[in-house]
Amino acid sequence: MAITGRLLGSGRAADVYEIDGAWVLRRDREGWGDALAEGAVMEHVRAHDYPVPRVRLADSSRTELVMERLSGPTMLQAVGEGLIAPREAGELLAGLLRKLHAVPPRQSGRGRILHLDLHPDNVMLTPDGPRVIDWSNTEEGDPGLDWGTSAVILAQVAVGDEEFAGVARAGLAGLLADPCALTEEGLAEARRRRAVNPTMSAREVEVLGAAEDLIRAFLP
Repeated sequence: MAITGRLLGSGRAADVYEIDGAWVLRRDREGWGDALAEGAVMEHVRAHDYPVPRVRLADSSRTELVMERLSGPTMLQAVGEGLIAPREAGELLAGLLRKLHAVPPRQSGRGRILHLDLHPDNVMLTPDGPRVIDWSNTEEGDPGLDWGTSAVILAQVAVGDEEFAGVARAGLAGLLADPCALTEEGLAEARRRRAVNPTMSAREVEVLGAAEDLIRAFLP
């Protein structure tokens, strides 16, 4: 276990602590994931010039991941502060999905590498450009599922959160602008997975039908 400093932030299932000026530790509170496997995927995509934080696998464990400390706001914070327009944020997400799916898979014949949680709060806008974080859901498969997952996440906010609905709707429009690799199969599977995700609130599950309808309104 790495020696940590102050708590820097918390998500639905993990906490992030400072180690020093260059490194942080993300600790899984629930014990669901595999941080070593996640870190190995991050190192693989980074080797192919995909923008992710560096990781120290030798100092990580199944529940703890030591990674590069990044500076800058999340994309979500940047949108809230008016530093980036919501539609531009959606277009940036689309570009990150396309770039990710161009990375060779780690296992031959398993499709492409998928993030499966790419949304504005999982992109850090650093002085050196965007960096994609939180690879705890990553797997290899059909890129359409990755597009579907990002679209459903944004659409759930667009139809279920009055405060951020307009922002999420504009981001969704940017995400689904051409070229978009969303498929019927990917959208259906993304909705199914979100419905059984244990981190979803009852309200988030309730709006899935409306979220899918909104996504389809943006498609040709």
